[in-house]
Order: sequence, then structure tokens, then C-alpha cells
Amino acid sequence: MSRWWTETVAALGDVVPLPLVALILLAVALLAALGWYFFPAWVPRRLPRFSLPRWRRPRLPRFRLPRFRRRSRKRIDPPPVRLPAPRLPEPAAAGLGPADRLAAEGRYAEAVRERLREMVRLLVVRQVVEPRPGLTVVELTEAAARNRPQVRPTLHAAGAIFSDLWYAQRPATAAHDRRMRELATDLSRELTGEEPR
Repeated sequence: MSRWWTETVAALGDVVPLPLVALILLAVALLAALGWYFFPAWVPRRLPRFSLPRWRRPRLPRFRLPRFRRRSRKRIDPPPVRLPAPRLPEPAAAGLGPADRLAAEGRYAEAVRERLREMVRLLVVRQVVEPRPGLTVVELTEAAARNRPQVRPTLHAAGAIFSDLWYAQRPATAAHDRRMRELATDLSRELTGEEPR
């Protein structure tokens, strides 16, 4: 085998110089590599597709830098503060209103709620707002301020006290009830021009 190879190379070397043979082999290998790399782009399009071999060169994965996306912060709206539905006026027993009776019993949170109901009732009677069940403190303040802008600070302060006691679960004191009584007096003065009884 080695003798045959030696004689073949020697006979070929007599016809063509060996450096030229090496150059031809290198060119053929380069053409074969380019043909394999760009296959089937060089194949004529007129040939039927099924006759082409379905070899595909493997694609190397591309290196991609990681993208750092800024996380969007979702806006979390606080739950709506629901006002209790206004009730019809109840007859006062022994000259005291329901809020005064509750305050006398030391139930200040309930007295604050009842005073806010009286304020809502006064706004409805004076036709400043329309009676709507489930009206929030913010909605009540905005609706009343559209018709009577001067009542906004009073209602805002009353709504803040109510929300602190009933939604933030802060302990109610006599000072809260006293402040709500003052706000109810201010609201009545702003709407009617006279002190409530």
C-alpha cells in the first residue's frame, strides 16, 4: 500500500509540480467549503424543491446581552371609603339627638358616625347633594363643593375624622366627638346661616 502511494505521488510529481498540486487541492477544498456554507443559495431555483437534500448547517446561538427592563410600578388605589346611608331623622328622646346619646354613653366612634350622617342629611335636605347610597367621603365632598365651595374644608375635616376612626381603626375619644360637633355646627351655619339646635 505504501509502495503504491509512493509510486503514484512520484509519477504525479513528474507531470505536475507538487506545490501546484497542493495549491489545486487547497482551492478545491476551499470551494467545497464555500459551497457547503452557502448551500442552497447557489442552487438554481428552477430545480424542484423535493430533489434538494435537506441538509442544513447548524446555526450557532447568538450571544445577546441581557436586557434590563424597568419594572413598572402598579398604582395601588386605596379602597373607597364608603359612607353609611343616610337614615330618616329619628325623634330625639329627652331632648338629645342620637349622636348626643351615643356620646353620653361613651360610644364616641358611633357618635362620630351619627354626626356625619346628620351632616349628610342636612346636605340632602338643603339640596346641596343628591341622596345616593354608597357615596364615599371624597365623592360627597366633591359633589357638595361643586354647589357650595365654602363647605369643602368642613366636609374634608369631617371625612378625615370618620375615616381615621372607622377605616384606620384608631381609638375614638371625646375630642373626636367634640370636633365633629363643631364641624356640624360650622356646616349648618354655612348652609342655613343659623346655629343648629
